[in-house]
Amino acid sequence: MTESRVMNFGAGPSALPTSVLEEAAKGLLNFQNTGIGIAEISHRSKEFTAYLAGAEAHIRQQLGVPPTHTILFLQGGATAQFSAVVLNMLARHRLLHPELDDNERVMDYVLTGSWSKAAAKEASRLAAGATVHIAADARTLSPDGKSFDRIPPHDAYTFSKDAALIYYCENETVSGTQFAHDARDAASFPFARLPKGTLLPLVADYSSSFMSRPIPRLADHAIVYAGAQKNLGPAGLTIAIVRQDCIVDVDAAARLGAVPVPIGLAYKTFADQKSMPNTPPVFAVYVTGLVLKRNAELGGLAYYEEVNRRKQERVYEVLGEGEARGVLRGFVKKGSGSWMNVVFEVVGEGAEARFLAGAEARGMKGLKGHRSVGGIRVSLYNAITEEQTEKLVAYIREFLQQPPAEQTLLPSETTKPL
Repeated sequence: MTESRVMNFGAGPSALPTSVLEEAAKGLLNFQNTGIGIAEISHRSKEFTAYLAGAEAHIRQQLGVPPTHTILFLQGGATAQFSAVVLNMLARHRLLHPELDDNERVMDYVLTGSWSKAAAKEASRLAAGATVHIAADARTLSPDGKSFDRIPPHDAYTFSKDAALIYYCENETVSGTQFAHDARDAASFPFARLPKGTLLPLVADYSSSFMSRPIPRLADHAIVYAGAQKNLGPAGLTIAIVRQDCIVDVDAAARLGAVPVPIGLAYKTFADQKSMPNTPPVFAVYVTGLVLKRNAELGGLAYYEEVNRRKQERVYEVLGEGEARGVLRGFVKKGSGSWMNVVFEVVGEGAEARFLAGAEARGMKGLKGHRSVGGIRVSLYNAITEEQTEKLVAYIREFLQQPPAEQTLLPSETTKPL
């Protein structure tokens, strides 16, 4: 069965370990010797409820989630969380500050790519009079004034004193930018510039980097959420780690004038019923649990951090060789590049098509860049092995054996602002 499988460098739904897929196939027929397949079994059964609790325990242990935070298994992906974080955090702010008018409330957003931009847009739609304040916008730092090609330096951020929420997206899959997780790095998140002496309303979208390396200062976050379909399992499951003071009575807030929160988006609904106010995505939970068990056996986040570090170093190394030859051109300023999604373009008319055709002929798929930016996108999620990465690097080096072309600037540097 494995002989017919290709190397899937797609951005998501992404590659899963073959051993997990094989085990999941067995579970479709017979889940834990119940004689019932995982897609058929009751989510209220003792077997599934125990399995869900085990998956939660794995996340708590592997990420070091403190007891102050609750782990929720949700649906709707990051897009649903764009709405949920706004509604729940505005409800919390209303309960904390019932005396404030709506126009005195503010939500801070850091823009580093397409997904943070989409989250801010949804916040504006649901703001109900509150202000959406852009705490930093990476586009303003690019030469053309419109490209997400870097992480802003720390002095570029202006956070509000008492925001209802402060949002950032840790890894941007489209633009290929990511916050560094070493606090000494200029591209790290500027925790030191956040308000002091308060429980921070810090919200992070970790969808495309969740469980690939530790989360810096996890305990200081109000909410961390992630879709499972990058590093953990199939599409359909969203995991949210929510600090307990942010699991609020949204109906009480509504009585004080807050926007009513649909029960399917209220964190309290899921916290009170152990993530099962309705039927959860049982198969996605099952596969995620298998991946988490395998992660633990391999050494957890310490293992994946080192493997992922080596993988991205190899790809950026060959990208640099391609840039030196004028064959490739990176989209992102050095130091701001993603470990999970390396984006670049192949220079020359028809060169990209030749690159993709050559990759596919060698069993490498999913390399075409996002439709909004084009180019090539190499996604190096946890299930991509070092062996597969080396095969890709070898192919890129093979492709580089062509006459060099002029052009070594970032795409954003080819167009000057008016």
